[in-house]
Amino acid sequence: MSKSFYNKSIPYKKYFRSVHINRQQKQEKFVSLIFLIIKISFSLLSIISLIKLGYSSKVRLTRLKEIEDSFLYEKYRFNVLTNKFDDLFSSKGEQRFMKDQDQIISRDIIRVIWR
Repeated sequence: MSKSFYNKSIPYKKYFRSVHINRQQKQEKFVSLIFLIIKISFSLLSIISLIKLGYSSKVRLTRLKEIEDSFLYEKYRFNVLTNKFDDLFSSKGEQRFMKDQDQIISRDIIRVIWR
């Protein structure tokens, strides 16, 4: 091949090399943009998941507090009723029980009191 062919091909090589470099830079920018979008998506996903987790934990703690309050109330009622039941078997407990029962009967009912 002649030298003139090589001399003519050098500018084409430079042109193709610059086009290749530009294309490669565009591809790198595109890939970096895609990775940036993926990173942002995962960040948003993790933030939303943390918010949902926090809200569900708050709801759970609220429900547990309600259950605890209900349990303490029922425990208090149980202790009161247990004490009343124990008092029934103490001395004169039956008379106290009957006095408590008088308050439960409504006023419209005829009462018979045995003494």
